[in-house]
Order: sequence, then C-alpha cells, then structure tokens
Amino acid sequence: MAAMLLVLMAVLAGGTARRESVTIDEVAHIGAGLSYVERFDLRLNEEHPPLAKVLSGISLAAHGTKADYSHVTWTASRQFLPHGFLGEWTFGEWVLERWNDPVTTLAWARLPMLLLTLVLGWVIYLLASRIGGHLAGLLCLSLYVSMPVVLTFGPLVLTDVAITLLSLLALWTFATMWQEPTRANALRFALCLAGALLSKFSAGLLFFAFGLFGLSTRWRPIAGQPEKKDEVRKWRSERWRAALKGTFWAAILVYAVYFILSWNQTTDVLYLIGHGSAWVPVRRLLMPPWLYLRGILMLAITFARPTYVLGIRYPHGVWFYFPVLFLLKSPLGFLGLLATGIGVAWTRKRGADEKESILPAGTRVHWRVLWVALVLFVLASVLGHFDVSYRHFMLPVVLMILLLAPLPRLLGEMLQRAPVAGRRLSAVTAILAVSCLFTAVRAYPYYFPYISPLGMGKPAYALASDSNVDWNQALPEARRFAEQHGMKTIEIDTYGFNDPKAAVPQAELWNCQRPTAADAGQWVIVSADMILDSHNCGWLLQYPQEVLAGGGMYAFQLPSPIPVAGAPGGPPVASAQREFVGFPMDMRVMFLDLVRNPEKLPDVAAQMQAQMQEEMKKRKGASSK
Repeated sequence: MAAMLLVLMAVLAGGTARRESVTIDEVAHIGAGLSYVERFDLRLNEEHPPLAKVLSGISLAAHGTKADYSHVTWTASRQFLPHGFLGEWTFGEWVLERWNDPVTTLAWARLPMLLLTLVLGWVIYLLASRIGGHLAGLLCLSLYVSMPVVLTFGPLVLTDVAITLLSLLALWTFATMWQEPTRANALRFALCLAGALLSKFSAGLLFFAFGLFGLSTRWRPIAGQPEKKDEVRKWRSERWRAALKGTFWAAILVYAVYFILSWNQTTDVLYLIGHGSAWVPVRRLLMPPWLYLRGILMLAITFARPTYVLGIRYPHGVWFYFPVLFLLKSPLGFLGLLATGIGVAWTRKRGADEKESILPAGTRVHWRVLWVALVLFVLASVLGHFDVSYRHFMLPVVLMILLLAPLPRLLGEMLQRAPVAGRRLSAVTAILAVSCLFTAVRAYPYYFPYISPLGMGKPAYALASDSNVDWNQALPEARRFAEQHGMKTIEIDTYGFNDPKAAVPQAELWNCQRPTAADAGQWVIVSADMILDSHNCGWLLQYPQEVLAGGGMYAFQLPSPIPVAGAPGGPPVASAQREFVGFPMDMRVMFLDLVRNPEKLPDVAAQMQAQMQEEMKKRKGASSK
C-alpha cells in the first residue's frame, strides 16, 4: 500500500511537472547545476547551496545536455555581483531554451527532484511506522503524497524538498546519537547534517533545535537520563561530544564539496590576502568558507521583502503570513486530522490513570526532538518575515504530518476504553485521510493556485501571490489558448524573467497597466500575480475573461475602445502603477533584452555596478551626516 501511494504521488507530481513550463528560480538553478558538474565552478547562483542543483546537473550531464562555456553569458559572469546575478539567469535561459530542447531538458532536470520527493515519502513512512506502527506509516504517507505544497514544488529544481528530507534525517539521527552516542551514530548524523547544510542556508536553524532539545533535558529528563548530578553531567558531556564530533565531520564534508565544486573558479576575489602565484594555494583553501559565507550574506541582503496576503499589500513581512497560508493551502482533511489528533491526545492525557507513554521506548527521544524542531521552525517562520512563498514552510508541514503518527495507537487504545467513541473517531480518521487523497486527485494538475474551501470561493490572486498562485508555470496553457483561438500573436503579462516565446511562440511581453489603442478588443493573458499585487490591473476584472491553469493565469478580452488611464473601467494612472516584484523598473524587459542580445551583458553589468557604488556612496554620506 505504501508503494501504491508513492506511485500515485509519482503520477500526480510527475504528471503535473511535465505539463508546466520552467518556473522563475529554476531558470537560474538548472543552468548553474549543469555548470557545477561540468566545470567545477560555482560562479552562478551562489545565493543557494549546491546540492539540489548538482543532482539536477548530474541528470542533465548524463543526458548529454549542451552548454557553450565560451558564450558571453558564462565568460562575463566571472564576478559575483552584478555580473554573476545577471549571468545566472541568461546562462540558464540559453541552456534551457537555446542550446537544447526546452521540454526534454526541463524533464531531465526535474527527474532527480521527483525521485528525491518520493524518497522523502518513503522516509516519512518508515519513521512514522517506527513511532506508531504500519497504520501510522500509511496514515502519514497518505497525507504527504496528497499535500498540495509537496505536489507543487517537489519535482521542481529548488532547495525545498532537499532541505526538508535532510533536515528530517538530521533531526532523527541526532536523536539516535543522543540515545547511543557511538561513533557510527555520530557519523550518520554528520552525513545528514552536511546534506542539510549543502541544501539550504536555513539549515543553520538545526543547531538551535539541537541546543533547545539539550536544554529541555534539564527541565524535563528523558528516559535513561541519570538522576545524580555527577552522573548526569558525565551523561550530557558524552552526548555533546558526539554531537560536536558529528558537527565537525559535517563541516569537513561541506568544505570538501565546496572545495571540489569551486576547483576551477577564480580566487581573484580574495586578492587582499595576497597577490602572485605563491598565494594561489592559500586563496584556494580559503575559497570554500568564503563562498559559503558570501551566500549567507546574499540571503541576508534579500531577506526583507514586501508581502501580499488576504488581498492587502504590506511593505514588510507580517507575522500571520504563514499561519494564514497554512489554513488556505492545506486540505481540510489534514486540518481535521490535526484537530482529531490533538483532541484524542488531550483526552487521554486528562483521563488516563497511568502515565505510560503511547510511544515505543526507542522513539521517545526522537519524538521530543521533532516537537522542539517544529516549534522552533514555526517561530522562525512567523517572526522571520521572509514572507514570499509557502514552500518555505514545507519542513514544518512535514513535521506536523509525522507528529500524527501516534494517532492510530491512540484510537486503538480508545477502542478498548470507549468502543463506541473509538469506532466513530476511527471512521472519521479514515474518511479524513481518504478525503486528502481525493482532494489531490481532484486538484490535478493545478496545484500552484490551490486554495482550500476556507478561501470562501475567492480567487487565489485575491488571497495570495508569487509562487503561491503563479510562478510562470502556466505558459503551456497560454499557448493552448492562443492556438484554440487561432492567434498569430498574443500579448502576455508574465510573472517571470525568461523569454515567454520559448513556451508560447505567439507571445509578446505586455504590461497590463499600459495598454495601447492597438490592444482594443483583443484577447490578452495576464498572470494572476499581476492582477492585484505585482501590477495594478484590477480594472481588467470587469471585462470578459477565461481562467487558465486553474487560476494561475487569466485571459481577458479588452474593451474597444479602452478607457483612458484613470477613467472608470480604464488602466491606472502612472502614479498608481507598480512594477514586477517591487523593482524600480520593469526588470522583465531588461532580462528579455539580455536573453535576446547577450552581448550586452558586460555593459549592463557595468552600469548596474556603477549604480550600486553610487547608491552606497549616497548612503554612506547620509549616515555620516
């Protein structure tokens, strides 16, 4: 049954990914991953660790994907900013859509990520079975394979599934090592921790989870913990030594991976250490920590972003962003199971005379580690204000799924204590689990804009934005619309940097805030994210429209004539217009020009660098005053 559930997931997630165009971040990740494998050079996309991209790159290299490393998109990207930032998008675009077939290349790039998603499902089944038996494993796996956020982002070339899988394994192996601080357990912990650190920079939160768990043993001792002060001090020291050894080995592994993958990357950035050939080995040895720290710095610079939720635009993050999206993006069956699990556990805790745990003795430490991690990662998500995409909440979602593992045993115990209530709650649990699977099948293949019935029937664009609704994946639907209507050209307001012509040959990039007289009476296609958030195009909603890709994009028929800007039924005036993801200019136009004319990349990078330096001078002058 577990295998059948994973096959279902492969069909749903894999089938969806095959129907979708490349999403925004994948453009940079796919090209970068291929270059890591073929060139051992990390110049592209340093703002994310390399593991997921390397897996994709291995698949592409094995397939024989072509890349021209004499091309300006590669040679001009030697410097990190802004050359590397511009180059990672343009090089990725050429790998995907100029030097290779877009559909085949994207499929091979996504294949390892789909397999990684299935591996995570198998791990959830095994761990849940350890906690609550095989019924618990099937329950948790049913929830995982039907979770829209996993079906949406699992097969994509992103960091989210990798960090979720390896963080979960790092937490579990840490708990195992705490129970038995052997060399073998410390090595397993080191491998999983290194994998997490190589997946995403947010893996640093794991260290806080380990520390909080250690503190919790002072407040509430765990099974097997000595009572005498001297013994417990020795007991803790032994476990922290094992954790430190595992962390040290993990750091060595991370260093080795960065050292190998950056072997051919220039060390000129470390020129302050010393010039000349004698200093090259020293600079080479220092490159791995420099690259890792520079990636963290890049993440910190881009951390604060505007937020859009429940139809309101905020200039900063808000604490309720992830709680709201958790309710809107979770199937009702899952929410019902969480409520059932909490209710049954609370009833048992209040009514049971005995204090014996429902958990097997060998998993009680693991259980506490998972709970501590869940609380920590939820707090970090709520207080961190990195409110961009629900995919960043995937690890807490998976932890919640796993923490439902004791529910079957709790219900079994209730069947003995209160048979009628036990039978009813067991039936409710089964119905809720099956309803999640039904929801996943029914929503196929439009998981990006999925909103639960708690959205009260409102369109997804009125509740959320960014990759929670559309991430440029719906372009094949736009192409089908154009072909069905016999259009030779169609104007598209896309939510992405890449050239839409690769997926929609008829496409012309358009801005829904600035229609021309020639657009009157024509059909246009607009990303759902552009209607109320990234652009100000609510004026289109009063005209004939068709929903594409389940609400990821919309086709609108413009009126003839089009009312003037600011008039009723017309586009917004210039002062009320907004640009893509809050940039001061339409970055889509700049990137489209670079993709089509890559020889401009050095000049554009030089201009951006001069602007950045001028801005830094202004800020420095303002601060000195």
